[in-house]
Amino acid sequence: MENSIIELKNVNKHFGDLHVLKDINLSVKKGEVVVIIGPSGSGKSTLCRTVNRLETIDSGEIYIDGELLPGEGKELARVRSEVGMVFQSFNLFAHKSIIDNVTMAPRDVKKISKEQAEKEAMELLKRVGVDSQARKVPAQLSGGQQQRVAIARALAMHPKAMLFDEPTSALDPEMINEVLDAMTELAGEGMTMLVVTHEMNFARRVANRIIFMDQGQILEENTPDEFFEHPKTQRARDFLSSIRTQ
Repeated sequence: MENSIIELKNVNKHFGDLHVLKDINLSVKKGEVVVIIGPSGSGKSTLCRTVNRLETIDSGEIYIDGELLPGEGKELARVRSEVGMVFQSFNLFAHKSIIDNVTMAPRDVKKISKEQAEKEAMELLKRVGVDSQARKVPAQLSGGQQQRVAIARALAMHPKAMLFDEPTSALDPEMINEVLDAMTELAGEGMTMLVVTHEMNFARRVANRIIFMDQGQILEENTPDEFFEHPKTQRARDFLSSIRTQ
């Protein structure tokens, strides 16, 4: 599809006998925010992780900005570096300072000078509101601050798209909004985003499109208003009523 930054065609994935992704077709256009929701075990995170080959696929094709994602090797590393990823766990290097965490990949992969990398890193840390923490190590920061550092670190590679896999699920309730706010700001700046989340208010407010998954399949795809107000399938209706009663 034209202008698609992320495109999956007939993607299948098994874990042993379990068919976790069944003929997935999905495209995310430039500047679009697509949010994937669904019950636990529906394949959401697996789908997110296949986009940059953190999970291998059994069949199908994945394209990043029109380029077929290779299975392995240097080419994979190059294409993968164009997609930023933020996980449930922050995956920061515990013994390195915040500024070192953010500058490491640009210096190692893109060979940017230390001075330039640090200048950009400070701008990014400021953007997500943690520039005052730059010289600390991750353990000295709250979970919400660490996750915002993880966002800054992903942005430091100037990605064409960002993947978020349940970025707030490991956080205390009061820290969730600070991370969602940073993501909302990114969306407002036109970043292409694929987001797996349980945060329905965020999905409703920020998504251009909602993808509803169950048992490894995409069952519905619609605008937030249409999906939340007029779900088409019984599975989606059941899912929405279960989260409303929680």
